[in-house]
Amino acid sequence: MFRKALPPGPAAWQRYRTQLAAYAHAPVNYDYAHQAEFTAATGWHRDHYATALPSEAPGPPAPAGSFAAAQRVLWHYTFPPPGLLQGYFDPAQPLAERVMLLRARFLGFVFCFGVRIADVVDEERPAAAGALGPSERVWGYGYRTLQGHFEMGQINFAVHKNLATGAVEFRIDSVSKTGRIRNPFYWLGFRLFGRTLQLRFARQSLARMRALVAHALAQPQTIAAPRG
Repeated sequence: MFRKALPPGPAAWQRYRTQLAAYAHAPVNYDYAHQAEFTAATGWHRDHYATALPSEAPGPPAPAGSFAAAQRVLWHYTFPPPGLLQGYFDPAQPLAERVMLLRARFLGFVFCFGVRIADVVDEERPAAAGALGPSERVWGYGYRTLQGHFEMGQINFAVHKNLATGAVEFRIDSVSKTGRIRNPFYWLGFRLFGRTLQLRFARQSLARMRALVAHALAQPQTIAAPRG
């Protein structure tokens, strides 16, 4: 059953203020300068997922349309399945400077990990290689794993609108590898079930995005452009 997720209120993220402050200075736990070179041969997973959202009229995104609704969901990070993952952050922080605490449920336990936002995008671009002129509007961001995370890598989330056709799509792209896990029980559990959880996260995130956008479009007065 679809469960609506509201943006965390001030009290929610403030419970993790100390951890968020610590993560602000934590290093990324892998060499992202060479991220484009990571391949299956060296143990990395490269994944791409996408789902269609309700289309709009051709042209720039509508103020209260599917694209804007997906932007709002992305900004608030409410699309992940709450039974697997929830994210907390200072809503006053600009998106490009955001550090998030991810609260994950795994093997019956709850773990907290830190990630840092990277590669914020808000642009028009060719929809396909060789296309002439901007024909796609894209908005989104990624985040990189910080020291102490069970994984290494980056995951990017973006909403795309084809300006010629009006088609809107939500995409997830990631590069990942199991990180350093000192506890042998957790290491074995993540080796056995980590990939399954990754796939479940992607599949359920796509479904929740569709549901949240549909919910927002049913009450367009709630759709507002994301901040910063």
